[in-house]
Amino acid sequence: MKKVYLIHRWGGSPNEPWYNWLKQELGKKGFQVFVFDMPNKEHPKIEEWVGFLRENIKDVDEHTYFVGHSIGCQTILRFLEKLHRHKRIAGCAFVAPWLDLINMEEEEMEIAHPWINIKIDFNRIRDHCSNFLAIFSDNDPYVHLDEVKKFKEKLGAKVLIKSKKGHFEEVEKIPEILEFFK
Repeated sequence: MKKVYLIHRWGGSPNEPWYNWLKQELGKKGFQVFVFDMPNKEHPKIEEWVGFLRENIKDVDEHTYFVGHSIGCQTILRFLEKLHRHKRIAGCAFVAPWLDLINMEEEEMEIAHPWINIKIDFNRIRDHCSNFLAIFSDNDPYVHLDEVKKFKEKLGAKVLIKSKKGHFEEVEKIPEILEFFK
């Protein structure tokens, strides 16, 4: 069976509008969708978030997809880099992904610092997946469009830039994301 694991944003919850929409639409296509309520969501830590995925995701295979929103994308990348070598997955769709952030308050920068500064092994990630979609907004207050180039170069991601969707926090649906799932 095809599975999708959706990892929410920093400060988010499993019940955000586009998550519910995506879960319903993918369910119609026969996908089993899991939307986790991540721990310590106001102060996310790499070890906690990646550890949570390791505890709760046991059967990753070529029918497994991941969807991440903001820091959820980083969590997925860091989970994948620790997978057993040569284990393949179907794909990753990232919404508002980042390796660096803009417009952060001092307390937010302290939380984001490890996520930004602890390097990710993209070669290991590409060993597990070659199918990436990255969706950005042209007015995201936290993610600069410079991130587009990074996701193209480091992952070979197909990129979509949506108009005026902010950080995708108030978005009801993202129709283009459905085309990604086969």
